[in-house]
Amino acid sequence: MRINKFLALSGVASRRKVEEYITAGRVKVGGKVCYNLATDVNVKKDIVELDNKRVLPQGEYVYYKLNKPKGYICSNSDEKGRKTIFSLINTDKRLFSVGRLDYNSEGLIILTNDGDFANKITHPSCHINKEYIVTIEGEIKESELAVLRAGVVENGARMPEAKVRLISFKDKISRLSVIIDEGQNRQIRRMFEAIGKNIVLLKRVAIGGLKLGGLERGKYKPLSNIELASIFEVKS
Repeated sequence: MRINKFLALSGVASRRKVEEYITAGRVKVGGKVCYNLATDVNVKKDIVELDNKRVLPQGEYVYYKLNKPKGYICSNSDEKGRKTIFSLINTDKRLFSVGRLDYNSEGLIILTNDGDFANKITHPSCHINKEYIVTIEGEIKESELAVLRAGVVENGARMPEAKVRLISFKDKISRLSVIIDEGQNRQIRRMFEAIGKNIVLLKRVAIGGLKLGGLERGKYKPLSNIELASIFEVKS
C-alpha cells in the first residue's frame, strides 16, 4: 500500500493533506524520513510515524453522531486541560470532528476517521444547512429578526444571510430556529451579539438531512445507512 493511502486510511487526514505532510518531511517509514508519495508500506511490518508519533493502520471507516454537552471542546487535546469530545467515544480509531461547536455550545457533531468525507462536508462550497436552536434573554423584535435574516453587518462587512424563525417567547426567554449554510467562526454568537442579544443556550440540532433526534447529552451512536445516505447525497 502506498504511503499516502496508508496515512489517509489510518484517519490522519485526507489524501491531499497527508501528501502535504509527506513532502514537508513530517513522515517517517522505518525510522527514515519519507518524501516520496509512491513509497510502498508493508502494513504488517513497517513502522510509520507522523511528527515522530506512530500511526497505526485502521481497517474500516466509521461514522458516529454525538450530542456534545457544554463544557467540552472539539479537539483531540487541550493545553488548558479542558475536556474533549473524544473522551466521550469508546474507540481505538483516530477520529475527526466534522465541523465544530464551541466550548459553551452543545448538540450534533459528526465524528469519523474518513478524512476526505470530513473535508467534503465542511468545505464552504457544499453549502450544507446547519440548524440551531438559540435561546436568548428577552423578547426579539421583528426588525431584529429582519436584520439577522438579511445578514448582520460586523466591522463594515455583511455576514451571510440566515433563516431565522421565532419558536416561542415565554418567561422573558425567546427560543429561535436559526439555519445557516456556511458556519463561519462563532457565526451564530456574533450575529446575536451584533444586535445586542445575550445567548443563554446554543444547540445544533441538524446537519443537512441528519437530525440530532432524541440522542441524550454526551451519548453517541453509529450513523444508520439512511443517515449516511442523507449526508453522502451532498454535492461537492
